[in-house]
Parts: sequence; C-alpha cells; structure tokens
Amino acid sequence: MDKQRPPGHIGYSDPQAGYQVPPPDYASPGPVGLPVQYQPVTGHPGGPTQVPWMPAPLPPLNCPPGLEYLTQIDQLLIHQQMELLEVLIGFETNNRYEIKNSLGQRIYFAAEDTDCCTRNCCGPARPFTMKILDNMGREVITLERPLRCASCCFPCCLQEIEIQAPPGVPVGYVTQTWHPCLPKLTIQNERREDVLRISGPCIVCSCCTDIDFEVKSLDEKHVVGKISKHWTGLLKELFTDADNFGIQFPLDLDVKMKAVMLGACFLIDFMFFEMTTK
Repeated sequence: MDKQRPPGHIGYSDPQAGYQVPPPDYASPGPVGLPVQYQPVTGHPGGPTQVPWMPAPLPPLNCPPGLEYLTQIDQLLIHQQMELLEVLIGFETNNRYEIKNSLGQRIYFAAEDTDCCTRNCCGPARPFTMKILDNMGREVITLERPLRCASCCFPCCLQEIEIQAPPGVPVGYVTQTWHPCLPKLTIQNERREDVLRISGPCIVCSCCTDIDFEVKSLDEKHVVGKISKHWTGLLKELFTDADNFGIQFPLDLDVKMKAVMLGACFLIDFMFFEMTTK
C-alpha cells in the first residue's frame, strides 16, 4: 500500500524505537517483490495443503523481526478454524486461527498452547499462551494471558494480556478497565503507559450483524480504528465457537501497537465469544 495519511492524522513519529536492525543473516519469510507463493503448511495439522501467503516486505529499520508484514497494511482478518471434536462432543481443544490481509493472503498462523485440564476446567476464562507463526514456521509474536477474575462486578483481578515480539520481549499490554455496563479495555505500550482505549457495546450479543469494538484516542473523542466480530451465519454461531474478526487501524500506526491490537482481538474473543458448545 502506498497511500499516505493526511497531515494531522493520528500516528507516531518514531514507531519502532528501541529495536536493533535485523542481522544480515536474518532469513526473510519470503521473496520480496514477487507474486504471492502457494506454500505447503505441513506444520499446521488440519490446515489446507496450499495457502496463499502475503509476500514479505523489506524489514524497515528498528522493526521487531516478523512484524514487517504489519507495516504495509491497515486491516487484518482473523478466521478461527473449526474443530470437529468440539462440534461433535463439546471437548474443548486448542484454538487455531488464520490471520490474513484484506486480499485474503495469509500473514500469520496463531495456535493456542494450553493443557487439556486447563482448557476444559477453566473454559473461556482460562489462562493461555498463543503462539503466532510466520510462513516459515517461526514464532514471531507470543501472547500471554494470565488467570484473572471473569466477573465484572468487582474492580480487581481484571483481564489482561501481554504481547511479546519477538517472544520474550514485551511490546505492549491490553488491560480491562472496570465499568458497570460497557466492555472497556486499555492498550498500553511496553512501559505500561496508556496509548489507546477500546470501547464495546453495552450488549455484546447480536443476530445477523457485526459487533464493533471501537478503538479511540485516550480522551475517547476520536475513533482511530475498530475490532469487529463478524456474523458467520446462524448454524455456525449456534453450534460452534469458531469466530471471524476484523481489525482496522491507521496505516501509519506504530507497528508494535498493531501487534498489540491483534492481541486485544484474541482477548476480546475469549472474554465475550468463546462460548462452550457442551
């Protein structure tokens, strides 16, 4: 994408400060400037045999390895894969997601890594580790959700998720902000400084339409993006918890904050839409 944001658009002057230039032997996730390639994904059980991947752009200066894909996009599509075992007997399995751009080209593959006992005892409130892989199978983003209180009645032990890119290096956090009626979250940078707000509808339930969580400036006067839960059809909504999401953000948003918004989407999924099929 070559389009430029108009002057005054909300952005960040030095988005990737604090990261070193990738070393010369850093393996690029794919050919630069060539048409999209169809590559086998044998490392992802249950996935299709051939999937179109987004061509890897040149890594900009000080960009965390693996996040260069996010520098050229202003929209992400997240498709949760349907698990047959969950549909048939209600046994909770690890969630898996495809993360694509607006052209349908896969950017990442996300896989939950949680033990069987935790998944089936804690349900949607469970702590989890989400590993996000690029097309070479390298883990480029890690999401860590600790065990927190699932009730909105008490302003303590609220939900949060930590986003690491690369794994082991925190780049931001998403924390729940207590409110008696509305779903509210705060996006923070690696120093736990508030950057953006997320506000959802009073009733997080709808039929035949999308559900939008608006991403706003700190004063909540300007909408800079949104996270949308897409309606997937009556049968799929009733009998599965496989959800589709869309994320929109400014093209010039700090690439680390784009990764944090991706983490916010997964937290929203587990908090409001990861319903058991038992």
